[in-house]
Amino acid sequence: MEFVVISGISGAGKSQAADILEDLGFYCVDNLPAALIPRFAELALSARGQYERVALVTDARSQEGFDVLFAALDEMVAMGCPYQILFMDASIETLVRRFKETRRRHPLDPGGRGLEEAIRQEKHQLLPVRDRANFIVDTTGLTLGQLQRKLFQLFMAAESNDKPIHVNVVAFGFKYGIPMDSDLVFDVRYLPNPFYLDELRPQTGLDKPVREFVFSHPQAVTFMRHLNEMVSFLLPLYMEEGKPSLTISIGCTGGRHRSVALAAALTEGIAVQGYMVEQINRDIEKKML
Repeated sequence: MEFVVISGISGAGKSQAADILEDLGFYCVDNLPAALIPRFAELALSARGQYERVALVTDARSQEGFDVLFAALDEMVAMGCPYQILFMDASIETLVRRFKETRRRHPLDPGGRGLEEAIRQEKHQLLPVRDRANFIVDTTGLTLGQLQRKLFQLFMAAESNDKPIHVNVVAFGFKYGIPMDSDLVFDVRYLPNPFYLDELRPQTGLDKPVREFVFSHPQAVTFMRHLNEMVSFLLPLYMEEGKPSLTISIGCTGGRHRSVALAAALTEGIAVQGYMVEQINRDIEKKML
């Protein structure tokens, strides 16, 4: 089991780091008291593979807190559950700006009158945890996308050949509305419609005769070539920005024939490139009018 303890300075991005690790397949728990970490580890180990990757957000700002945290981590190692510490940090100027922008009070400055001094005090208090950290991520100047890429490099890239983006290809019918979560939408209603052929009407774009009909028209072949080229160009750029998923929607009138056939071809092309991809035929079971 992979066990990551997320700690660090208030406002440096601990919650964002947990959210990103959750997107990467970790089971995340926020604000777990340090004393409960070994008990949670026992439960996770006894779940027989249900929790292969776990990330916990925890804090300790006093000597007593450090003693409890470090004792808990040593107990985990003794039970055969190694861990890594991810420490989130940022510059004092950045942290001051973030607290001002969000109007949050610093936990060491409940009165809100000595923010900079409270941040300095917390940085000093957390030095023992920082010194034991396996990874220190300074979020000064980082965008969310850059933080996503950084954490992927730390926790996923070395052990996975999968590319860090999941693609959904959705075939839909415009008569039922555009999928709300679409990132890219393509209208293929300009293609000849199999619906008007009696022998093809009961079939769908998943059936060979319909696909052959759709791609017997040169405009469909040309469109598919350009679409594959564009998606191949865009996916690395989306990954560079840290986007975890992309929804590409292809629509025809009813969502049963043309859009399904083209979505299947696009899904195949994306899969060949090594991306995680899934085809969703949203309206294929809708009653034909």
